[in-house]
Amino acid sequence: MINDVKDNSLILFQGDSVTDCGRTSNENLELGFGYANMVASWITALQPEKQLRFLNRGISGNRVSDLKKRWQEDCIDLRPEVVSILIGINDCWRRYDGNDPTSAGSFEATYREILTNIKQKSDAKIIIMEPFLLPVIEEAEGWSAGQSKWREDLDPKIHVVRSLAREFHATFIPLDGIFAKAATVQPMEKWTLDGVHPTQAGHALIARQWMKAFGVM
Repeated sequence: MINDVKDNSLILFQGDSVTDCGRTSNENLELGFGYANMVASWITALQPEKQLRFLNRGISGNRVSDLKKRWQEDCIDLRPEVVSILIGINDCWRRYDGNDPTSAGSFEATYREILTNIKQKSDAKIIIMEPFLLPVIEEAEGWSAGQSKWREDLDPKIHVVRSLAREFHATFIPLDGIFAKAATVQPMEKWTLDGVHPTQAGHALIARQWMKAFGVM
């Protein structure tokens, strides 16, 4: 993909806390300390002549409905050449810690609106990453079920994301499978301490897969 991206293009990272990862502002250089920062650093080091620009607009706690509400300002108005999206785990999580579920149908409809908006209002290339979960925690105060039970809610949403990636001809990164495979080699806690938020090794795993999809590695 990198050969198709013009010099000085803007690459936008969107999503929830996994993307946000400690950002303190919307300043251009504020990329957090996770995979978005790793990707930007490596691509800049490997392809400095392209002078690519990177923005992180992930917001902790966001669900796909939150993304929709801020999409014009935090995506379309920024005129990115590449939009990278990782969203969905909070649409699952809130069912179990807040009794506030998002149906797979609603998730799909809202996600489709976001992607349609990109296609109608920009020529941006789209990278979609599926939400992921490793069942590290089986009991927590205020949760209605441990993370192994979350699969009944998350898996249909993962299938939605895969289907939308095909429908919109997006570059797709199967993170749930990638983390599951990594957890057969090293313990789950090596990649995420709470099942959702990656460790630095987990962020590096995402960054590596992202750069492979982008054509850098």
